[in-house]
Amino acid sequence: MGNLLKVLTCTELEQGPNFFLDFENAQPTEGEREVWDQVNTVLQDSESILSGLQAYKGAGQEIRDAIQNPNDMTLQERAWNSVCPLVIKLKKFYSFSLRLEEALRSLLTSLTCPPLTPTQHLEREQALAKQFAEILHFTLRFDELKMRIPAIQNDFSYYRRTISRNRLNNMNLDIENEVNNEMANRMSLFYAEATPMLKTLSTATTNFVAENKTLPLENTTDCLSTMASVCKVMLETPEYSSRFNSEDTLLFCMRVMVGVIILYDHVHPNGAFNKSSKIDMKGCIKVLKDQPADNVEGLLNALKFTTKHLNDESTPKNIRTMLQ
Repeated sequence: MGNLLKVLTCTELEQGPNFFLDFENAQPTEGEREVWDQVNTVLQDSESILSGLQAYKGAGQEIRDAIQNPNDMTLQERAWNSVCPLVIKLKKFYSFSLRLEEALRSLLTSLTCPPLTPTQHLEREQALAKQFAEILHFTLRFDELKMRIPAIQNDFSYYRRTISRNRLNNMNLDIENEVNNEMANRMSLFYAEATPMLKTLSTATTNFVAENKTLPLENTTDCLSTMASVCKVMLETPEYSSRFNSEDTLLFCMRVMVGVIILYDHVHPNGAFNKSSKIDMKGCIKVLKDQPADNVEGLLNALKFTTKHLNDESTPKNIRTMLQ
């Protein structure tokens, strides 16, 4: 609580509470330690997942050569041998999304459980709030990278076509021990999404609400709207943003704000853009638009293309205009 500074309490009922969330230095208390350790085990692998995705080169040339020369077995073999290691890599990314989903559920359970309000949870359990933020930060970075790598779907489509053909020819397919038909189907659905990690988290949050019927929906949506409000205030208030030791924390804050807006929009029946929304969408979009365009283009696109309710009739025209 030492780093918390509650501000703007007079507007709390209108805009939600605003306080400084120490994304750089928050450390787990004894009460947070068990969940924090569990989530930390997952987050420790996030950078290597991003590095692996960034280094993904694809087998486009080998696949083209094989398709153009269907009777050249050397080229067929070369393409197959190029694609198989890539499919193992894609399985690793997909498997990580399942671990991330579990971590998110653990954090949601901790940050929404009674008797504390979501605001009290976020204030008192800053290390868990930080981990929640780190999951969202990773997710948007992963999806931004994935969107720029069309080779992923091309490689995986070639793999699926080839494995079906080879199965018909009774060829020995050791890779099926790693990626069987059921796994390939699930991976295919995952990579077909423009933003697969965000889709995973949105579904996980929706399922969390559906499965916890005794937990009021507001506990989850208030947790998300409070995070969005806190990020917005920290970004637009020099008194707070000047506390960040690194410029990267500003971008971190922006990604987290966009991430929680998208989750809120998927979970709340009326979405994030409705006038009744507890998120100040106009303020959040303005904060993004005040930043250098290169930093926020992907985030504005995420709000445009991965939210659920932007095009609802109830969305104010000025909000839609801001995102055009």
